[in-house]
Amino acid sequence: MDFRSDTVTLPTHEMKQSMFDAALGDDVYGDDPTVNTLEQFAAERHGFEAALFTSSGTQANLLALMSHCERGDEYLCGQQAHNYRFEAGGAAVLGSIQPQPLENEADGSICLERIKQAIKPDDFHFANTKLLSLENTIGGKVLSLEYLEKVQVLCDEHGLMLHLDGARVYNAAVAQNVDIREIVKHFDSFTICLSKGLGAPIGSLLLGNKAFIEKARRLRKMLGGGMRQAGMLAAAGLYALQHHVERLDEDHQNAQYLAAKLERVPGFKPCKHTVQTNIVFVEVEPHIDLFTIAEQLKRKGINITPGYQGCRLVTHLGIEQADIDTFITELSRITQV
Repeated sequence: MDFRSDTVTLPTHEMKQSMFDAALGDDVYGDDPTVNTLEQFAAERHGFEAALFTSSGTQANLLALMSHCERGDEYLCGQQAHNYRFEAGGAAVLGSIQPQPLENEADGSICLERIKQAIKPDDFHFANTKLLSLENTIGGKVLSLEYLEKVQVLCDEHGLMLHLDGARVYNAAVAQNVDIREIVKHFDSFTICLSKGLGAPIGSLLLGNKAFIEKARRLRKMLGGGMRQAGMLAAAGLYALQHHVERLDEDHQNAQYLAAKLERVPGFKPCKHTVQTNIVFVEVEPHIDLFTIAEQLKRKGINITPGYQGCRLVTHLGIEQADIDTFITELSRITQV
C-alpha cells in the first residue's frame, strides 16, 4: 500500500498486454505508428491541432514554457505551481525565462486583479510578460469553469498566452462531471500526465496548435527527449486515455472515505474541505512524530510521506477501501502505543 503519490501506480495486465502488442518504429524519424496514433488520438479527443508525447510532465511543461517564451521573457504562475516550485528551475536554467510567482488563493486560483498588476509595462527596464500558467487540479483542488473563462478573457485583453499544467486535469473533469474539452478549450496549450491517476508507467502529452507543437518537438530533441521505439510506452498512454478515465471517480470516493476514517484517529485532522479529488492533506498535533510513524508503517508494507506538521495522502489505481481500512487500523495501533 502506497499513499505517497498517484505516480506509484503500476500498469494493469491489460495495459501491459497493449504494450507488448504495440507496433514499433523510430519516433525521431516519425516512424513509430503507436506514438503517432497516440498523438493523433489526443489531439482529436481534446480539440487541439496537434500533440507531442514526452517522457514526463516536467519535460512537457518546460517545452511549453520554452515554446511560448524567448530568453528574457517572463511567465506568471502561482506560488504553489509545480512548474515553479518542483521542476528544478528548468525554465530559468534552460530557457532563461523569468518566473513571476503570484500568491494562490485558498481555492487554488490566482486573483485576477493580482494577475493584471503583475503584467509588466512595455518598457525596456522590464522582462516581457508573455504567458500565464495555471495548474488544474492544484493541491487536489479544482479550478471552476467560470474562473477559467474569466482568465481567458483577461489574457486575451492583455495579449498573454495561456498554458495549463494539466497533470491531473482529468481528475478535475471527472470531479466536475464535464467533458475534458470544457476545461482545456480556454487554453492555448496544456499538458496531461499519463503516469499519475491514469496509470501508465511513464509519459505525458503536450497539446497546442501545429506551429507550437513543431517548435516543442525541436526543443524536445535539443533537451535529449527524442525517443526511438517509444511505441511500447505510447501504447500504455493510449490505453490509459481510453480505459482509465472514468475510474478516477473511484479514487475521489476513496479519498473521501480516507478522510472520514482519519477523523477518528486521535491527533489527526484531515482538511476535509479541500478533498475534492484524490488528495487528502492531514494536519497532526505537535506531539505526534510522523517520521517515526512512517518508519513503523513501512515495516508493515504501508508507505506515506511524513512532514513536520502533517502529510499528504493520495488515492489511486491500486488503492481500495480495504487497503484504507488496513492503513487506519495500523495507524491507530501505532498512535495508541
